[in-house]
Amino acid sequence: MAKRKTKFVCQDCGYESTRWMGKCPGCQNWNTLVEEIESDSSAPKRGFSTGEKRTVKPEPITAIERTEEPRISTYINELNRVLGGGIVPGSLVLVGGDPGIGKSTLLLQVSSTLSERKQRVLYISGEESTKQTKLRADRLGIGNDQLFVLAETDVDHIEKVIEEMKPSLVIIDSIQTVYLESITSAPGSVSQVRECTSAFMRIAKTKGIAIFLVGHVTKQGSIAGPRILEHMVDSVLYFEGERHHTYRILRAVKNRFGSTNEIGIFEMKEEGLEEVLNPSEIFLEERSTGAAGSAVVASMEGTRPVLVEIQSLISPTSFGNPRRMATGIDHNRISLIMAVLEKRVGMMLQNHDAYVKVAGGVRLDEPSIDLAIAVSIASSFRDAPTAPADAIVGEVGLTGEVRRVTRVEQRVNEAAKLGFKRVIIPKKNEGGWTIPSGIEVTGVSSVNEAIDVTLGGVSSGSPKFEL
Repeated sequence: MAKRKTKFVCQDCGYESTRWMGKCPGCQNWNTLVEEIESDSSAPKRGFSTGEKRTVKPEPITAIERTEEPRISTYINELNRVLGGGIVPGSLVLVGGDPGIGKSTLLLQVSSTLSERKQRVLYISGEESTKQTKLRADRLGIGNDQLFVLAETDVDHIEKVIEEMKPSLVIIDSIQTVYLESITSAPGSVSQVRECTSAFMRIAKTKGIAIFLVGHVTKQGSIAGPRILEHMVDSVLYFEGERHHTYRILRAVKNRFGSTNEIGIFEMKEEGLEEVLNPSEIFLEERSTGAAGSAVVASMEGTRPVLVEIQSLISPTSFGNPRRMATGIDHNRISLIMAVLEKRVGMMLQNHDAYVKVAGGVRLDEPSIDLAIAVSIASSFRDAPTAPADAIVGEVGLTGEVRRVTRVEQRVNEAAKLGFKRVIIPKKNEGGWTIPSGIEVTGVSSVNEAIDVTLGGVSSGSPKFEL
């Protein structure tokens, strides 16, 4: 008998080696190389080719006819927003998130809304039996004869079922549980995940069927399996949220058919996930009035303005090196803004610990939140509360200047809708747009000026959501 050839494959990045190593040279992680049996090189390769030789000639891009891709509405507005307007037929979408975050619940609800509109949906569960899926569907109040459930992990059999049924949507829960018999490694390994995804991609593209893949995540929060998995699919959606909170955020980190900055916000309830129509009010509903270290920022998440509270706590340190901790904001950004406050404003923060948090569990990464962070830190350091009806937006430069931001009109309109009386914006953003009635807009050109405006006086009135 011929000796079987083996290789060692990293389960995080897909690096291959002929011998075992404790540390992967590709991703520098420890104990991630697992022994796998090399597949037969004579086995047919999977992909878009059907075995026949094709003679396709290149053509000028100007001669290619442009066609608009028809989209299938999920009838869930938050999901439609993240997908870019709906599901594109023939697309391959990867959905990741922590265990129990609500991935299967959301996809089961999508299956229900489509099946109720006479769209045939195939839900394939590799982790639960059909009876377990039925129990969850009954709890969510889901039941329709156009929704089909299959408990199967063999990709070849799944492909045959798809060819027979010809559904509009297929959901694979999850990609780590399915396998190909031609691959000798165990389900969930790098080889299996890569080849199974390639097989589903071929099915989606050749048959025009939208396929959703559920992916497990690692302890670091990234989708388990090789990084190439995210490059193969058309869209990557992350389901975020804390176990102790009921709110969930669906974020697109890759989307070939729409924006990658959109988020959808849901609330987990007993009957399933429910859309949050006004996320700003949700994020601000527990905000306390008259508390030092609090500032409200008008941030943009894709095309949607969201008002979020930023909280800071500055206290004298009892250690040699002061601590800098951040939740929902990049840690390095906090250090940079504190350095600007020390150098340009004269605040001696080098002997103080700093704790900065975005309330509500949302994560912010756009530059326009810099000024709100600076005001929040200054408010806690001086123990002087900001006005409860003030919203702040602006980017801070290293010389202490406040730089212009994009879509300032949308931010101000959202603040006015929630009952704010004043918005602090960069001086360069003044003019050229219509200020809504009932709100004051104040332009500032430096961090010093912004701190004097926000902490020097309190504007009249208070937002309607204040308790």
